[in-house]
Amino acid sequence: MPHNEEIIEQALQHIETGYIFPEKAVEIGAAIRSRRTSGAYAALDGPALCQAITADFQEVCQDKHMRLLWVEETLSLEPEDQDAGRSAFLALLRAENQGVRRVERLDDGVALIELSRIPGTDEGAAVIGAAMQLAAGSSALVLDLRSCLGGIPEGAAMWCSYFFPDDQVHLHDIYDGTTGTTRQFWTAGHLPAPRYLDRPVYVLTSAITFSGGEDVAYTLQAHGRATLVGETTRGGAHPTVRHTLTEHIQVTVPIARSISTVTGGNWEGVGVLPDLPAPADQALETALKAIRATAA
Repeated sequence: MPHNEEIIEQALQHIETGYIFPEKAVEIGAAIRSRRTSGAYAALDGPALCQAITADFQEVCQDKHMRLLWVEETLSLEPEDQDAGRSAFLALLRAENQGVRRVERLDDGVALIELSRIPGTDEGAAVIGAAMQLAAGSSALVLDLRSCLGGIPEGAAMWCSYFFPDDQVHLHDIYDGTTGTTRQFWTAGHLPAPRYLDRPVYVLTSAITFSGGEDVAYTLQAHGRATLVGETTRGGAHPTVRHTLTEHIQVTVPIARSISTVTGGNWEGVGVLPDLPAPADQALETALKAIRATAA
């Protein structure tokens, strides 16, 4: 296994060539190399090294997607296997029913959909559509993202599409620093279930809601289509790539950033702020009270 010095240098090279903010990459490199020279990492084993480096990364740039990861299973170092992370994530989505954990009809005709992940549109569209079909006749919808840990931008746009009337809403953009290109995300023109219009939508958030889950919450809030209830989210808005450094260590490098068409910014580092703050375990009760008060 490579020495710590070699692992650190490989990680920094990926950051310095790929990070969405080049000036921050320079700061990260200088800080980590300084601490390495002082011997801060010399005695650390794999997991401890990853934990220490990640803490130092985030102290410099506060980007929660910037991490050195210890992975228990053995990783392939072959170039053709470097996209295995995406394959593993797709397998996880299949195992988790494309992120749809629960669909339930509550009292007073309110529908509840709980999500653990945001899938892509290829495999996720049918399951998203099935959930929205079950919610179609409800008087209000609660979208529970309190345990949603991330996902795929195309799926986030599809989830948002159900709450707008057509394909004319420009949701947000993603700027890719590696190519210098900007991709626009618009509402979908065709969906496999009815759109959910002219009825209230409440989104539940927690301090662990992250990445793709934050995308859905932030976008619906920014466009005035949902009321957010719960806690400020974790604050990760930068799509990433993973580079395998050893059989158990990867570095995640944010290579792009989301840009809201409404705010001009995103939720990176600050999280998505709720409209109705409440402890996560009281968010559903708070949302239902708000729905009843509005209906009265």
